[in-house]
Amino acid sequence: MLFPRPDERKINCEGCLRSSFCISCLCTFKSECVCSSSGEEEGSREKGVLYRWQGYSCRVTPERLLLARPVLHAALGTSHGLLLTDGHVYSFGEQPWKRVESLPAGPVIESVLSGQRVISVSAGSYHCSALTEDGLIHMWGKNSHGQCGVSGMDQVSSPTPVSVVDGETHPPQLVRVLNVACGAQHTLALSRKHEVWAWGSGCQLGLVTSVFPVWKPQKVEHLVGRYVDQIACGGFHSLALVQILAPPEDSQQARDRCGQCKQSLFTMTDKDDHVIISDEHYCPLGVELNDSKEGRRSVQSSPAQTPQSKNSSPHFEVSPLSSKNICEGFSVESQKNTTSQEAQPDPSLTETGHARHRQTKSTPYPDEQALQDYLKRISDQTFAEQAEATSLGGSHPPSCQSSLTCPFRSDESDELTLRPSSPALSGTDSITASSRQRCASNTTTDRKHSTSDDSSQHSSVDGGICISDLVISNGCLFESCEDGVGPSGMDFCPADPLQGKKSTSLTDIILEDTEAHNRRGSLPGFSPVSPSGSHRINHLRAAVGAVTNTTSTSESRNLLPSLYTEVWSWGRGQEGQLGHGDFLPRLQPLCIKSLSKKEVVKITAGANHSLALTAQCQVYSWGSDKFGQLGRMNAPSTVPNLTMISEGIRVWDVAAGQTHTLLLADGDCYQPILYYSGEQVLESTDNDNPLSRTYTQTPTLLPFCMNIGYVSKVFGGGLNCLALADQNAMGFIATIHELASAERKFYCTLSKVKSGILSPLLARTSLALSLGPSSMLLFQEMAGSFSKLCHLTGQHSVSLTNFLQRGKVIKTLVLIKNTDIFMDTYKEYCDPVGNFLVMGGFQSLLKPSQECFGKKLELIQTLLESKEKNASPYDLLVNLFYMPLQHLHGYNRLLLKLAHCFEVSTEEYEWIQNGCSKYEDLARLVSKQRRDAEATFSFWKNFKGKNLESLRKPSRRLVCESNNKALALQNAGRFSASWFILFNDVLAHAQGTIPSKKLFSSHYVYPLATLWVEPISDKNVGHLLVILKTLAPMTLGTLKWPDGTVYCGTFKNGLEDGFGDFMMPNTTFNKFERYQGHWKEGKIHGFGKFWYASGEVYEGSFRDNMRHGHGMLRSGKLASPSSSSVFVGQWVQGKRTGYGVCDDFSRGEKYIGMWLDDQRHGDGVVITQFGLYYEGNFCNNKMMGNGTLLCDDDTVFEGEFSEDWTLCGKGVLFMANGDSLDGVFDGHWGAGLRVAGTFTKPFEALRRERKIPVAGQHAVPAEEKWKAVFDECWSRLGCETPGEGVHEKAWENIAIALTGRRRQPRDRPKEPSRSQTKMLESLEMIPHHVGPVTADSYNNIRRYLMKACDTPLHPLGWLLETLVTVYRMTYVGVGSNRRLLQQAVEEIQSYLTHIFQIVRFLFPGLPEDGGFILDSSSSSDEGTDPLNSSTHLETPQQGWIVSSSSLLLPVLLPRLYPPLFTLYTLEKEREEEVYWSCVLRLNKQPDLALLAFLAVQEKFWPVSVSVLGKKKQVLPSTKDACFATAVETLQQISTAFTPSDKLQVIQLTFEEVTQEVQALLGKEFLWCMDDLFPIFLYVVLRARIRNLGSEVSLIEDLTDGSLQLGQLGFMLTTLKACYNQIQLEKTT
Repeated sequence: MLFPRPDERKINCEGCLRSSFCISCLCTFKSECVCSSSGEEEGSREKGVLYRWQGYSCRVTPERLLLARPVLHAALGTSHGLLLTDGHVYSFGEQPWKRVESLPAGPVIESVLSGQRVISVSAGSYHCSALTEDGLIHMWGKNSHGQCGVSGMDQVSSPTPVSVVDGETHPPQLVRVLNVACGAQHTLALSRKHEVWAWGSGCQLGLVTSVFPVWKPQKVEHLVGRYVDQIACGGFHSLALVQILAPPEDSQQARDRCGQCKQSLFTMTDKDDHVIISDEHYCPLGVELNDSKEGRRSVQSSPAQTPQSKNSSPHFEVSPLSSKNICEGFSVESQKNTTSQEAQPDPSLTETGHARHRQTKSTPYPDEQALQDYLKRISDQTFAEQAEATSLGGSHPPSCQSSLTCPFRSDESDELTLRPSSPALSGTDSITASSRQRCASNTTTDRKHSTSDDSSQHSSVDGGICISDLVISNGCLFESCEDGVGPSGMDFCPADPLQGKKSTSLTDIILEDTEAHNRRGSLPGFSPVSPSGSHRINHLRAAVGAVTNTTSTSESRNLLPSLYTEVWSWGRGQEGQLGHGDFLPRLQPLCIKSLSKKEVVKITAGANHSLALTAQCQVYSWGSDKFGQLGRMNAPSTVPNLTMISEGIRVWDVAAGQTHTLLLADGDCYQPILYYSGEQVLESTDNDNPLSRTYTQTPTLLPFCMNIGYVSKVFGGGLNCLALADQNAMGFIATIHELASAERKFYCTLSKVKSGILSPLLARTSLALSLGPSSMLLFQEMAGSFSKLCHLTGQHSVSLTNFLQRGKVIKTLVLIKNTDIFMDTYKEYCDPVGNFLVMGGFQSLLKPSQECFGKKLELIQTLLESKEKNASPYDLLVNLFYMPLQHLHGYNRLLLKLAHCFEVSTEEYEWIQNGCSKYEDLARLVSKQRRDAEATFSFWKNFKGKNLESLRKPSRRLVCESNNKALALQNAGRFSASWFILFNDVLAHAQGTIPSKKLFSSHYVYPLATLWVEPISDKNVGHLLVILKTLAPMTLGTLKWPDGTVYCGTFKNGLEDGFGDFMMPNTTFNKFERYQGHWKEGKIHGFGKFWYASGEVYEGSFRDNMRHGHGMLRSGKLASPSSSSVFVGQWVQGKRTGYGVCDDFSRGEKYIGMWLDDQRHGDGVVITQFGLYYEGNFCNNKMMGNGTLLCDDDTVFEGEFSEDWTLCGKGVLFMANGDSLDGVFDGHWGAGLRVAGTFTKPFEALRRERKIPVAGQHAVPAEEKWKAVFDECWSRLGCETPGEGVHEKAWENIAIALTGRRRQPRDRPKEPSRSQTKMLESLEMIPHHVGPVTADSYNNIRRYLMKACDTPLHPLGWLLETLVTVYRMTYVGVGSNRRLLQQAVEEIQSYLTHIFQIVRFLFPGLPEDGGFILDSSSSSDEGTDPLNSSTHLETPQQGWIVSSSSLLLPVLLPRLYPPLFTLYTLEKEREEEVYWSCVLRLNKQPDLALLAFLAVQEKFWPVSVSVLGKKKQVLPSTKDACFATAVETLQQISTAFTPSDKLQVIQLTFEEVTQEVQALLGKEFLWCMDDLFPIFLYVVLRARIRNLGSEVSLIEDLTDGSLQLGQLGFMLTTLKACYNQIQLEKTT
């Protein structure tokens, strides 16, 4: 029991009024309050939320642990646990080492660790550890076996530093630690050098010692030299996940026998036509120490120094440091007899080591004797394998002969490194080009033991060395499928970078002495020598080539996690938890060889069982299965076997407890789901007679998992389960989970293709005959690239899982941080697929595929998830191998979705957008390459001639041919015929006499670099220029003038036309002026950017070499952000004319108004940096006549102005209190005024009647603003005036604009950060918009507008981006003045009106603003947003009210929200101060006191609340507990952008309040306003929403009229009334 029951110990915090059981108030036993103040951490409750539960029944409800800060990590022991937040560590549960009289009510802060920067915590059965950022360890808890590393103490009451010191260095060095794992009586630490250190007691330490306890951390010598990636501790056993390493390059003295068990390191079997040499030896005692280590520990008895006993088993030797001294409960005798009888564990020991009642479980086998026989066979088989294995402890999977070269071998490396090389980062391999034969030896037959006279000679069981276990397909070496199951059964990219170095003895290939030391590469210090004996000459040797490999840099290897791993185990094995097929203990680490090629990425251990998670989302389990914790039936528990999970469920995190297993997986949706396997925990009132327990047979889905958010990690310990979840704030969490889930599914699909399709095809003897030599090599190259892509995808899926569990910092996302890795791998795969298609490889592959998988290729159709029922087998085959390239569109879509979770102005947004652009470009590139390959294949397929077949090459693509073009050759014969074929590298000219049959007698090939064009006078004769013009209507070139002027860009008819870069010297400033942009007929015309020598920079529209249209001009030094002025607005013939905004930084003024001939002329507004607001009529840059001045203190002047804001003439000065001064004024505001006039102090009645001038009387109407921007958009649609034109022509212009911009030269200037971000190909398609718009087509229109507005290349996207720029230019900085609020709101409404007019022009079937679309379906579309959902609900008939706000606000408002909401906060600043002051005062009261103060009737007072899943009485001191769900819901109003979303939050809040009240008073309860208002007022107070008045005003101003009626209008009015009432409340 982790938390006390309500009737047990309670400790109240006198310093705060929170509930004594609320986890957010964490008090120590001295009642020291550690709770946070007010509401500063309210926003953090959406992430790092922890849930706890026990068991698996449908009645289980998880408890939410309400901590004040997000939980980062957690750990569970038998009856206690640890929580890690940002900077604090908390412990909870039963902790006898604390020596406290009463158990605390909740988690207790470990004050000793405050300020230590703890990054992870771990818990053993009864002890704890914390790891700091500096790599230092703190331990506390039970220490009777030395597990805390503190000598002389049975219990360590508080965290105590434990130093890990390497005494073998001189001087001794402090070891920095990466991770810590805790068991029952021992602790393991993983250092930053990836070495394992251990302390405590028992054989589970893996140390060469017989003296326990071990108080000081000691290095596990048997893992030295290996790259240990993870560690895990069970109750009395240990696990390590080891990456496979490159071998040492130095050779030592040769040995041919194991230093511990004295068995031969090599076995040799003489077959009829070849010799099988195996160097795979598994020592049952673990890995022997090297000489240097043994010498240093000569005082201690080592297994390597112990001679073999004559009575011991030949397969297993027990040293004097036997289990009697080390592993309690086992004897030497029991170990000797294990082969004939199962080792019996101590009956008194259970899952936790305590004496408990034995639980009964029916065995899955027919009877007990059958079980014993099966276990005996497993044990015998394991011992036989250990005698025949060679790779010391099984540290490497089978290797391939380096001279038998395979193009898939991309990970071979000659570089000595401590980190395995990733094939995804390696260079491209060369391909051998000789015809090869497949080895005909039968794999199954060769696996049998041979009967040799030499007792040391055995055949290889694992298959790493025996040629019978390898498939040679056309000379290419592959590893055959192990056990016939799983994608890992065949790996084209070997599972070990070492394999390319190891020399495998295959059929009489003589081993060189210089290669012998490379054979045993797992551990430095071994140099086995080749066995003696002569070998026959291999008939395959001449057909084998070598591979030239490009090694990866050490920096690249750290980018993605390795999949080449092994699992090592040691310690007690009485339950089979070591996974070696027996129940024996292991004194030193030993590799579980059945997991060597399974791509294990995570290990964890329960009390007596172990789990391994693979990259393919499979879970292997072994050990105790008394309570069903292994999650499978009828399978041995002493060796790893797959957990039984439903098809399509992909597990990506695992946790193990005392008697249960917890799985975190992907299901049909992107939200993770939870599975539980193991014991059901039932409460019992009688502690002496616990209830009979039940357990699962297979993993059971936990029904509550969909209600706790997006779970990112699970924890297990004792009988408890923990799940760490995040809420989907701003869509970020959901998008990351969707990305990770899609990548895991993609990798599983690729793995199935590799093992289920490629492996059987390559294993066929007839494949080479069907394909031919050249296509066979292309197929091998394609398969190798496929394997590299598959491996990269697996690495990336694991990387995304780590990203979800370790901080979610967007800049660490490999997909956009290292795009080159992915782009290079996809390009490397795309080329061989296209080459194979061009050469007709898929057509030739069709017959072997149908022989393997049936005529209809059902397996391929299943893998493709194809919905086309009538797809031809050929199309299925092509689509299968092009399927991986379609995944690029998924990257682009999800990255774009991820970018929308950030503000447009943030660095993260731009960063993601840039990565998104790259993937979109690559997806478009590979799509084009596929079309080119298909067109080329179709050309060769329809070509009947034989004489041009020599031109058919894999990399050659058809561009154009003259079959349907009237081309004639100059001076050709009368009866001759010519055929021109343009490829991507050459031009072919064929000549003959029968062109209709395409029979040509000769052909000529011209490289494209040698072609030239000569004009001819005869217009009736065709010319090669026709072909060239068809390809490139606009030529690219460079034009230079004598004065240094240079133009580089496109030309048309000899003039600059299209996009170009122009530079021209300026003699006045002695600098160059530069223009980048569009030209037309030799003149600057269109959009571009001009850098002037004076320092000005103009970006906008041009016409006839002059600024014309909308544009922005920056003036000042280098036109930097600190330039003297910026103007954005309309230009006519090079001058500012029309509406525009000028921000003069040097004067601290911003002008917003009309212009004429570069001067301010007409209505306008001026804002100064001192908060003064001027408006009036301007003429020649001066405000003339009557104008208005508004000050920040609400003083208003209305009268005459002259130059420089001088008050000159008649006017009236209105005071804030209503007094006025009427007369003649002279002088500058703020510098003293001379006044001759009358002061008036009116009566109250007259004061109300007086009309004080307000802002906006002389402002430019919103409809007149930014006309040039909207005119430019209409122009791009092909309309001379707004609304007049043919909408079909507009759609054609949209497609041309998208296509033309995407095909511009790549050396054009950098695109805006949001360009190239959507699927442009789909936007180029003209949508169907015939007839009236229905509900379905309305949703399609909405989705299209979302995509179009996110793409600046689309006219609507350009319009939206430009409007956002000018809006921010107007209302940010000096323009952030509360007087501009009304203008800002009206400007947004004007945007909506103009854009809606354009949308209705594109979709004529749309009704007018406020029109209604009847929905024929009974249910709303699942893709609708909250806006449409609410509109749908408020409509009497089922349908949609179409309005500009409902259609466009969700797209527009999020981009304009920051400046707009800032204006609202400035306008409501004084009210908000009063409101917030009242909120803080009233929230000091407890719940019941506040409810009574607000006059809430007692029948509505909650009697009890749920805390940690248990009902707690509401006490007078209870705080922040009543109506907590409604409070949390209302707080989400600050995270919503659109008014409809905010209204939905308000509606949900009312529903939460209603549900809670109906739970008290019954479902028939109906509200009256007298009852509802006080309760809702309480919820608003407890929600502590800053700027609530601004939120309400924004909703009122921008909400669609249809939403302000009915129930939603009532709710909004209630919220506004609460806001006003709070300002009037008094606490006394």
